[in-house]
Amino acid sequence: LSAIPSTNPAAGAGGKSRRVALGIAGGAIIASIGGLVYLNDHVGGGDGLLRTVSFYSLAIPKYIEYRLHMMMDSPDEVWDQLHKETSKAGLDKIMDLQGFYVKSGQMCAANIGNAFPPIWQETMSPLQDECPARPFDVVKSIVESEFGKDLNEMFYSFEETPIGAASIGQVHRATLKDGSRVVVKVMYPGVEDVFRGDVRTIKMFCEVAQPVHVPPLIEVEKQFMTEFDYRRESEQLDKVRKNMIAANLSGDSSRLCAIPKPHLDLCTKRVLVMDELKGDKLVVELKKDMERQMNRMNKSLEKFGDEKTMEISFSKEFTLGENGPTAEEYDTFIKLLDAKRRASNFYSDLYNVSVGWLPGAKKRTYEGKSSLPINHAKLVDELLYIHGHQILVDGCFNGDPHPGNILLLGVEEGKPQLGLIDYGQVKILTKGERLLFCKMIIALAQDDKERICVLLKEAGYKSEKMDSETMYKFARVAYDEDNEELTEGKHIQLYMEQLYNDDPVQHLPQQYIMASRVSILLRGLGHAVHQSRSVAKAWKPIAEKVLKDEGQT
Repeated sequence: LSAIPSTNPAAGAGGKSRRVALGIAGGAIIASIGGLVYLNDHVGGGDGLLRTVSFYSLAIPKYIEYRLHMMMDSPDEVWDQLHKETSKAGLDKIMDLQGFYVKSGQMCAANIGNAFPPIWQETMSPLQDECPARPFDVVKSIVESEFGKDLNEMFYSFEETPIGAASIGQVHRATLKDGSRVVVKVMYPGVEDVFRGDVRTIKMFCEVAQPVHVPPLIEVEKQFMTEFDYRRESEQLDKVRKNMIAANLSGDSSRLCAIPKPHLDLCTKRVLVMDELKGDKLVVELKKDMERQMNRMNKSLEKFGDEKTMEISFSKEFTLGENGPTAEEYDTFIKLLDAKRRASNFYSDLYNVSVGWLPGAKKRTYEGKSSLPINHAKLVDELLYIHGHQILVDGCFNGDPHPGNILLLGVEEGKPQLGLIDYGQVKILTKGERLLFCKMIIALAQDDKERICVLLKEAGYKSEKMDSETMYKFARVAYDEDNEELTEGKHIQLYMEQLYNDDPVQHLPQQYIMASRVSILLRGLGHAVHQSRSVAKAWKPIAEKVLKDEGQT
């Protein structure tokens, strides 16, 4: 428009300026309309566009604000206040939008990649299993429409209050007609389109602001889209469960874990029925465990000021290291406490059958096994072993083992056992992919830089320069470990951006992105309980056995 000459010969500088302004405005309007049309098509129509605008209204200003404070090297108190305000605003936005943004908040709560400040982790922790639930009438109508029957025709009882709500649905306890206790997962209507639009919104944001995250998001988007058919999830759950039973890793309370049995004949696209595992979320049990041990040491939460300080103090009570006690040290400590518990109960028993019978005497109480500490180190080791077996031996694994998908059973009996749920994101590796990853794990455990780079290239990694040092660092962070020494004291986000800037990634091994996600999630849990691990070293014995059985090295 600004290039069209004026038809008014009297038009002077002012007219020209107005024409230029009109041209700029017109171009901006056309570009905006074109951008809105693109966004509308890309994120799923009008509702998706509104969700995108709502997300950007918070994400873009806060991203700029964070970058500015990084440039200004702001002091800690400024960062603390910024984290507090932004995490609260972020949680409010997530609760409002829900969808895939809940998953993003869960990643923060789980401290993916050891990347999130404690303030963010604590603020986002309700998302692990406290998402807003839908009214029971909605749930009832979904179940009845899926089966074409009234609810009371299928179930002896069905609890109206959900035991948990997540990003795509919620879970209710129920009893089948034969008396079996089950839980019923019910998917919300329309969530697939919402999720697809949300992932694309975040991907567009990353393409501009954080391109280092784009390649993984492509695989994550593809994998998340498998969650929207509970028939498929029930089959995946059944397959993983059978694999774990065959490996003697799942079953009765003597095994490392329990995985619920799906009732395949009662599973539809939007309803999944499975046996109930009697236990609470791992994070809930760990908090209760911390409180019990603080009471045992006659130390209150108020004395420490916050839960994080309390946790650190408890961890250091019986260890000299910063990384918390080993599983063996925990066992020794627990045995000592159990001996004291038994002695105390024996004394209480003698007192109760003697002095306790006298008039006015008050009988002593007994201390149960649930008072004993939970072996945090053993839990982390067992989670690593279970998922290492799924990836390296079975080639069939859950790609989303965040803390909200892990239960702890048998705490009251003093026999803690892991309960593993939610198999909507199961990834399958071919035999060739599995064996190559075994070799990668061994190379990482041995810190063989040359071998790591060769295997990474074989897996399909491509970058602009194919710089061996950058490739090595990427593999360590993606599959093995993260610590201050490895990241050169930088925040993990800045470290990954540095790697990307040094040698921009063109293609990641898509087949291993979910395995990387498992590694990062379990490492995040380890960091949270002061049990940091090298995943490669934990998985190395499994990988060596797999290759030996296949006649490879």
